[in-house]
Amino acid sequence: MRLIASLLLLFSLLSKAKENNPNILFIYLDDFGWKDTGYAGSDFYETPNIDDLARGGMIFSNAYAGAANCAPSRACLLSGQYSPRHKLFNVGTGPRGKAAFRRLIHIQGTNTLDPEIPTWAKATKEAGYATASIGKWHLSSDPTLHGFDLNVGGSRSGSPPKGYFPPHGKIKGLSKVDENEYLTDTLTSKAIKFIEEKSNTPWLLYLTHFAVHTPIQAKETDKKHFEKKPPGKLHKDKTMAAMIKSVDDGIGEIISTLNSLRIKQNTVIIFYSDNGGYGPATSMRPLKGYKGTYYEGGIRVPFFVNWPNIVRPGSECDTPITAVDLYPTICEITGGKIPKEHELDGVSLIPLLKGNKIRERALYWHFPAYLQSYERYNEQPDPLFRARPCGVIRKGKWKLIEYFEDGRTELFDLENDISESKNLAKDRPGMASTLRSSLSEWRNQIKAPVPTEWNPKFDKEAEQRAIAELLKRKRGKK
Repeated sequence: MRLIASLLLLFSLLSKAKENNPNILFIYLDDFGWKDTGYAGSDFYETPNIDDLARGGMIFSNAYAGAANCAPSRACLLSGQYSPRHKLFNVGTGPRGKAAFRRLIHIQGTNTLDPEIPTWAKATKEAGYATASIGKWHLSSDPTLHGFDLNVGGSRSGSPPKGYFPPHGKIKGLSKVDENEYLTDTLTSKAIKFIEEKSNTPWLLYLTHFAVHTPIQAKETDKKHFEKKPPGKLHKDKTMAAMIKSVDDGIGEIISTLNSLRIKQNTVIIFYSDNGGYGPATSMRPLKGYKGTYYEGGIRVPFFVNWPNIVRPGSECDTPITAVDLYPTICEITGGKIPKEHELDGVSLIPLLKGNKIRERALYWHFPAYLQSYERYNEQPDPLFRARPCGVIRKGKWKLIEYFEDGRTELFDLENDISESKNLAKDRPGMASTLRSSLSEWRNQIKAPVPTEWNPKFDKEAEQRAIAELLKRKRGKK
């Protein structure tokens, strides 16, 4: 009898412990810029629900994406690894931009996150959580291969396959939706359904909106709202504003659901973006650059954590963090076990969330490929490419970009020059040399492939003519 009683007590304690495990609502937006929220300073977009959550938690002012564009950034997030380990370097594996303008043969990499690479979703599932990926996936054919119980909308597609309005084709969970239902609203309703169904068990919801990725489309009712509003000096695109409003409205509905189910206080809410904003439609100023560039506007993103009774409301953190840190953080929250053989590059953010510090470390990015220009090109390394093959390191206030084509470096003091307006590589040669050595050492350690093979199709004269023509056109528009 004593044995039975002891077993029953143990079972009761284990059950109670499981009940006390916090839920995780991970809201991951696409192409959502550093300044695209009200709390960050947008003078046109409206994000009251996001703002309330941010101010009720900890805002990270120096949060970075794992890469400057979608797929590699998401691979860094899910794997907890820098790109040389999972080998997703770009969207797709083919060359980007005209061959005549690419000096080197790019490193092809892969377009699929290897299912053998464990994710925090898998670890959380094994810890007893119900897991769901709702929205964009972009890393394989199906997120259920990577630790999610439920997939709604996830496929290889990096954008809504047929736009934000039905029909959506044969995409899992989206083939049968209301005739005129906006995609962001659909994903919100699917998220609410999952939460309601799993409210009696610990759950992790990876709500990964397609918004605000192209195509820039919104509901007419929301667009009309902004047509009546004077444009801001920073932001003025009415359709982008309407897309953001739909996301924010949906978040408000989800929070209402959490409150009605009385589980809001036991839910950790993480808000994040996969890279900088879409240059032609928004602005990250005072940051330089946008999606696809390795200037701050391309990789510095909004990030906050709202965790009742753990994170102090209204707190801020200026410690630099990046996507690979989310793996150990989520596992520490959920009790998920990290496989011993899995090489993690990040550190848990729990000390920061509790008001403590972590050791100073360098953050790294590796891009051995090319990414062609938008029509807008005034905040790029040159008019032809948003990014050329490069490596990046940030340590403390210093940031260095090394370009593999010619060995050129750019050094910025982010504490005093957040806009990256002055290249200090010649003024501070010692610091540039130190960071460059650290970056090289890291590449060697992680076995990062560096492109060295000359592209036989490269035409230097054609490249220079194209740059001159674009600069002339730019001057003519002034």
